[in-house]
Amino acid sequence: MRVVVGMSGGVDSAVTAMLLKRQGHDVLGVFMKNWEEKDENGVCTSENDWRDVQAVCDAIDVPYYAVNFTKEYYDRVFSVFLSEYQKGRTPNPDVLCNKEIKFKAFLDFALKTGAEKIATGHFVQTNEQGELLRGVDVNKDQSYFLYMLKKQQLLQAIFPVGGLTKQAVRQLARDENLPVSDKKDSTGICFIGERHFKSFLSGFLPAQSGVMRLVTGEAIGQHDGLMYYTIGQRKGLGIGGHGDGRSFFVVAKDMSRNELIIAQGEDHPLLYASAAELEQMTWIDQNPCMQNEKIKLTAKFRYRQPDQDVILTCDGLTGYVTFDKPQRAITPGQSAVFYQNEKCLGGGIITKAIQ
Repeated sequence: MRVVVGMSGGVDSAVTAMLLKRQGHDVLGVFMKNWEEKDENGVCTSENDWRDVQAVCDAIDVPYYAVNFTKEYYDRVFSVFLSEYQKGRTPNPDVLCNKEIKFKAFLDFALKTGAEKIATGHFVQTNEQGELLRGVDVNKDQSYFLYMLKKQQLLQAIFPVGGLTKQAVRQLARDENLPVSDKKDSTGICFIGERHFKSFLSGFLPAQSGVMRLVTGEAIGQHDGLMYYTIGQRKGLGIGGHGDGRSFFVVAKDMSRNELIIAQGEDHPLLYASAAELEQMTWIDQNPCMQNEKIKLTAKFRYRQPDQDVILTCDGLTGYVTFDKPQRAITPGQSAVFYQNEKCLGGGIITKAIQ
């Protein structure tokens, strides 16, 4: 079978390609260039990753190719990222990148080359029914980031490392002397790289400073722009020495007044919510709840969070989810992803936390 592997320059996609080649598939390694800007040191990290892809493909003897999706990425992912920050929300571009680039633009490209399937190094699993299942390694499971995919896309994809632990993946790479066997995992948002987030974002959006206010109403300082802060944030507030010595946390953003609302104590009641409103509800297969029917599920509101028991009510593209236990720092713009046991069903974008 002809399989096109999305190669990132990391160990997971390297082992993915190696395993498929070992299984006798006709493998083509493809590097996706989604961002062209250099970092603050004048280095384009994608160039280093591309060199690693070439070295890996040479080592396992598979052909390789690079494809440029920078326009698609800017139009479909980065523009949404900027729009969300302008609204005062905290988006998750990895989710949209998977939906719009890796499993749309890249999938379309691969099928045009004559491939039957694509493969990536995601730590997830699928079955013959096109269901999305958690990866075996609970610390690396990435189903949270793939919840916007559809059944047909999953039926056209293979995830060879989903049944392995990260430790096993690295060991396989070492056993085969792959040049990226000990390469550090990439973290954070791909187009920002190692740069300071605030300085990066200020290059695209004008910041408007404003009052930083305690929940009691007392003005306590200035914020640098609401887009730089997220619910539950502790670091970077610059107000040490105030109050009773406990840390301050962001509990709300008043967009109409351009004010940042903070409170003292990591267990402040305003950091917790009992429910959330959702938009852009999307399901891998069928909607699990009839209109306005309540259904018991588990959910994650951020990556690597343990499953939380919830009750979901759906109404088309909107949803309302109540929590069995109060949830901390429910953040507009982030995703609520729903599960039934090992199966990821889909999810939605958080628009409002209900206290």
